Amino acid sequence: MKSADNSKKISWAKHQKRWFGKWHLYLGIIAGAVVAFIGLTGSILVFQDEIDRALNPKLFEVIAQKQKMPVEEIVPLIKKNYPKLKIDYLMLNNFKNPNEAYSILDLKSNEETFINPYTGKIGGKRIHTSSFIHVVTELHRTLLIPVVGRYICGLASLCLLILTISGLRLWIPKKWKQLKSALTVRFSGSFKRQNYDWHNSLGFYSSPIVAILSLTGFSITFSTLVIPLLFVLSGKSPQGVAQLLGAKSAWHAQAVPLPLKQVVAAVKEKMPDAHIGGIAFPADKTGTYRLDVLSGSLPKQGKREMLVVDQYTGKVLLNSRKDFPNVGNAYLSWLTPIHYGSFGGRPTQFIAIVAGLMPLALFITGFAIWWPRYKKQKRGKKQKTNEEALDGISATVIDEKESKPTKIKTALPKPGRYFVINFISGLKYALIILPISFIMGALYGLPSGIIIQPAIFVVAFSCVMVCLNFTCALLSEVFNVLFLIPFKKGSYKVTRYFALSTAFLVCYLAVYMVLLNTGWQVF
Repeated sequence: MKSADNSKKISWAKHQKRWFGKWHLYLGIIAGAVVAFIGLTGSILVFQDEIDRALNPKLFEVIAQKQKMPVEEIVPLIKKNYPKLKIDYLMLNNFKNPNEAYSILDLKSNEETFINPYTGKIGGKRIHTSSFIHVVTELHRTLLIPVVGRYICGLASLCLLILTISGLRLWIPKKWKQLKSALTVRFSGSFKRQNYDWHNSLGFYSSPIVAILSLTGFSITFSTLVIPLLFVLSGKSPQGVAQLLGAKSAWHAQAVPLPLKQVVAAVKEKMPDAHIGGIAFPADKTGTYRLDVLSGSLPKQGKREMLVVDQYTGKVLLNSRKDFPNVGNAYLSWLTPIHYGSFGGRPTQFIAIVAGLMPLALFITGFAIWWPRYKKQKRGKKQKTNEEALDGISATVIDEKESKPTKIKTALPKPGRYFVINFISGLKYALIILPISFIMGALYGLPSGIIIQPAIFVVAFSCVMVCLNFTCALLSEVFNVLFLIPFKKGSYKVTRYFALSTAFLVCYLAVYMVLLNTGWQVF
């Protein structure tokens, strides 16, 4: 029995010393609390609209009348009745809800003014940045830390993705007969055993959705990096994004801004099936109108599209339906709804809430696993140091043959062959991970009956992560070849990382091209 227990301890130690075990442990300790906090605030934001309206019913609710005033009529009326009111953005809110007010945002003062859509009169005001939902949103996106906080949260999303992948690798049982115990909680066991089972079970069952939320969170934060890469993968110039989004009105000395009625008419001509959800007004003489429109392609949320219009000529400078590649439209329409679960209504929102709470639960149970082991390890080192001091034996005098295991050197193949061997292994791994990516997205949308789009979306944006990872691997291998190998300091681990990354890039790019560049309109 004693030898069996010792073998288990040795086996556990080896298990923890693997690279994925170290990544899981160190990232959990370093980023676990931040990840848990971001997940908790994200769960609140799943119902951000409902919460905001419940907390401020007098601002949002109006008495429904016969017909709402069209936007091209209500804006001139507002400007006439309230000439000092600055309109930077007009939010028309839910066009299907007859009892909901419009809102006007002044970006400089952050004052939000609510307008009765039937009369054009002001129903109330507030400072937008002081609202509960706005504060929670800023905590979720930036931790209330200017500039840097946004990137901390984005990197925390990446850490959550790595924690999920490494946790799954740690979870995989060595034998099939151990699968049942790895999927269940042994309630008859001790607290320590139950906590360990809860950590494993919660991590496994929530991993598909948690991985999707972390993937979308990273894509939202690093949009300036992700969007140009999406254009490149679709065969378009990355500079085209800046040119499209940075379009300006053709101002000249005699230029006269068009009435909003003509701007709206241009939009209706280009997208007759769409509803205007919001309008960003020109900020200066070269500024443009940006109209956020919704069409009925998504069952619950509506497909988000965008038009940018010259304020003097009414010329459409950007039509996302025509100018963006398929995956660009997917970014507009699906990224935020998938991140908050709104694309499928209540079923997917409930799933997103639970998944958002999982990092907190896993951080608590993971800390409960790690802390006793850490204290035990610390006590063991202290006891060992005391014993050596009492015996008058220095740790440096111990016979190396007894203290260090003998390392058997094995001849590694030449770098080229070593790359090929690991590239083939990487293809095998990628062919396993690819269908898992599809299944993850499909499972998320399954309760609402929306399966294909989220499945393709997950693969598409996983491809972005694969490309970014390949870039890091390529730079590492270039450094390895140019600066380390010539001085006999090169690492085969770097070459292996590069080979595996290349294999994943080949597989994901092939699938990406088939799904998103063949004209199959699923977004």
